[in-house]
Amino acid sequence: KQHEKTMIVFLTARAEDYSQIAGFTAGADDYIAKPIRPRVLLSRIAALLRRRGTDVMVTAETGSVTTATNSPGIIADRERFLIVCEGTEIVLPKKEFELLSLLMSKPDKVFTRDEIFARVWDAHSIVGERTIDVHIRKLREKIGEKYLKTVKGVG
Repeated sequence: KQHEKTMIVFLTARAEDYSQIAGFTAGADDYIAKPIRPRVLLSRIAALLRRRGTDVMVTAETGSVTTATNSPGIIADRERFLIVCEGTEIVLPKKEFELLSLLMSKPDKVFTRDEIFARVWDAHSIVGERTIDVHIRKLREKIGEKYLKTVKGVG
């Protein structure tokens, strides 16, 4: 199933019809011939992502494309370390943002404490046993209860 989510985009200097046809025949989702302006390229990629059901935000100043997994009501802006929750921008501290980004990356997955520590905190960090609990509580205060679920004894 993972391959169904993989997007294939050709970015090439070859603009001939037969090259484009060969690219699409090989499974391309889009075929983009150079030269192309960076913002146009980002807009085309954002359009592809939207068609795939991914929330996308293109930041005009930097031209960056920010995606969030299918979390209705929440979009993560990885450039500014903030989220847009039900239309309201909320600036998060780095670790809270990284934790929420991890959880949003796979909305149906239950992450264990060990997985969260390994992916959000580095091996050299000294953190207390309840660190994750505190960060989750702070996130719930900021974005609401409905976005974060805890499975007792698992994660």
